[in-house]
Amino acid sequence: MHQPHWIDLPGVVNMRDLGGLRTESGDVVRFRRLLRSDNLQDLPAASVSLLLEDFGVSDVIDLRTHVEVAKEGDGPLRATAVRHHHHSLYREDSDESGIPAAERALPWEKDEAEAAVLHERRNGHHPSHEEFWSEHYLSYLAKRPDSVLAALHAIAASDGAAIVHCAAGKDRTGTIVGLALKVVGVPDEVVITDFAASAEKVGAILDRLRSKPAYAENLKHKTVAQQSPTTDTMRRLLTALETRHGGVHGWLAEQGWSAADTERMRRKLLG
Repeated sequence: MHQPHWIDLPGVVNMRDLGGLRTESGDVVRFRRLLRSDNLQDLPAASVSLLLEDFGVSDVIDLRTHVEVAKEGDGPLRATAVRHHHHSLYREDSDESGIPAAERALPWEKDEAEAAVLHERRNGHHPSHEEFWSEHYLSYLAKRPDSVLAALHAIAASDGAAIVHCAAGKDRTGTIVGLALKVVGVPDEVVITDFAASAEKVGAILDRLRSKPAYAENLKHKTVAQQSPTTDTMRRLLTALETRHGGVHGWLAEQGWSAADTERMRRKLLG
């Protein structure tokens, strides 16, 4: 069984290296190629130096919304030579309102309520934990395929280690990282196991985010169980992609992802 390679750094609570994961063909994802994390804004100088010098970080793929960035800031890596790629997985409301991003609500507050109502209308019952989250992840692909592909291209094109992050490093990050791993042939069960590993850190994640202006109110009454990723959540997502699109590669091909893109991702992650 694969054990997560946690990176214990001051300033984050859910960072790990995807190195060591084995593909169906027997190749192994190399270390210091793809990292996943929660928000990077609290990294102290020593942690920044370690990421730059020991891990060789060259690119950050930031999946937060404009609202989050406006309220929480960019973080200390922005002041370095690291390339930043900002790709929100939510439909932004910046085109619909003159309200500054820092004064707007988090986009998912409305989406969560709408998704629950829609599921109940379609299925006659309130969504289970796994149904809600898998449908939530599918909405990233449905609403922002441009951002999904851009994030994957940024990983594949990075010169050194790429860090994918959002706020908690489990949902948006887990979706993009899971797709990247599937592109290079990592089996479903391995992707699912890595995805669910973030459950170990949810208590610490909630403690951290509840102290932040952007997230405090939204997380006030949410429990560890409600926010924890499960194996069945990612399994449902992968099954839905298989059923509807012939798998991750099928969905990506529909969006314009090519065989050359897959080969570039393989060179990046597998060497």
